[in-house]
Amino acid sequence: MKPMQHEIEAILTRQLASYLSTPVFLVDAEGTMLFYNEPAEVILGHRFEDTGEMAAPEWTTVFTPVDEEGRMIPPDELPLIIALREGRPAHRVFWIRGLDGQRRHLAVTALPLTGQAQRCTGAVAIFWEIKP
Repeated sequence: MKPMQHEIEAILTRQLASYLSTPVFLVDAEGTMLFYNEPAEVILGHRFEDTGEMAAPEWTTVFTPVDEEGRMIPPDELPLIIALREGRPAHRVFWIRGLDGQRRHLAVTALPLTGQAQRCTGAVAIFWEIKP
């Protein structure tokens, strides 16, 4: 099996995320989910160690993101995809169904990761569960 190669920005962001108590979700420039930290595991309903990396078409739908009216949110309207595609921060409040079946209300802010060569090497989302 060939080892995975990732940009230094993704490697360092993953290392930082592993030390934070804030939920963090990391994707590469193609939108592949590279990592989410332990606090994110609680909200997403599954350990990263058990899910592993996921392509964008899978993670953008597997957590079933819906708006306040219960309508599915198209992948292109999710903060991480906006941060990747447009190279700018994005924020949105929405609901997901975690892999544990639990419905959760989230506030998500995503930022593009721009390397020293001024090109987007991925994006990171920081999110919070909104409790009633």
